[in-house]
Amino acid sequence: MPRALISGISGQDGSYLAESLLREGHEVHGLVRRSSLEVPHVKMSRISTVMDQLTLHPCSLESQTALLEVVREIKPDYLYHLGAQSFVSYEIDQEYATLDTNLGSTHALLSAVMRFAPHCRFYFAASSEMFGHAETSPQNESTPFNPRSVYGISKLAGFHICKSFRENEDIFACSGILYNHESPRRGKEYVTQKIISQAVAIHRGHSNVIKLGNLDARRDWGHAKDYVEAMRKITEFDKPDDFVVASGRTHSVREFCEKAFSLLDLDFEDFFECDPRFFRPSEKTPLCGDATKAHEELDWAPTHDLDTIIEEMMDCELERTASFTN
Repeated sequence: MPRALISGISGQDGSYLAESLLREGHEVHGLVRRSSLEVPHVKMSRISTVMDQLTLHPCSLESQTALLEVVREIKPDYLYHLGAQSFVSYEIDQEYATLDTNLGSTHALLSAVMRFAPHCRFYFAASSEMFGHAETSPQNESTPFNPRSVYGISKLAGFHICKSFRENEDIFACSGILYNHESPRRGKEYVTQKIISQAVAIHRGHSNVIKLGNLDARRDWGHAKDYVEAMRKITEFDKPDDFVVASGRTHSVREFCEKAFSLLDLDFEDFFECDPRFFRPSEKTPLCGDATKAHEELDWAPTHDLDTIIEEMMDCELERTASFTN
């Protein structure tokens, strides 16, 4: 039975990945913070339905010694490093933690694989934020990186660390350069889930305004389930390599809002209020991924468009909040 270890198993991608691996007969282990184990109904709700099939290890990504020990104990056949300080922040006080967590954990896990599980196939969750102020659009694996956030810089450093272990230490280390991907399991701090939850709150009569920043910002949105399938294909490919994973289409935040509110027979413009706190300038060149390589070499393609993603997120939020209606 193949043995897989997932960092970030309680997150959106980690939960879908755990379910996918379990269906295929894998033994699945996950790294979780000790504090999450103390309040599992809050911190681990996404994996609640499969909790009894998982082996969870309390371990902080900041503790490199603990990461080494977990890999030494498990000796996984697959290691999916999804955990990270992942919310893109421009606050100074978050920058050190982002760099320390994302770089340190990636290097520690790769070092552990080299020492204790050299047969392991290592997957690194890279990000479209590595392209930042891209020179061209769409972007592919050959597009120069130009990150504009500390998060993007940390992911780019992790990407190069993986490449170094692949080329210099003969480790099966690969990266998926994933663009924005959503689902009903998306965290409330992300704009897509904020839009959905606020639309439902307005629909229920619990709110009368939604505050957002730049509505003209464009994103390449896909579904987390599709992108988790791409992760599996990347690690099961016949050689370690790096792949852009994207839908190849961009939509504005305004479009997302209008589609979401229209599902509730609401006019988004009646409730929108611009809040400078959330304003991020539009990229000069939009971040849009060219996943041709993944299509041709991995036989991967997305199966969800933006309309179906929004509809699924809306249905789940309406169901979740049904018990709170007057």
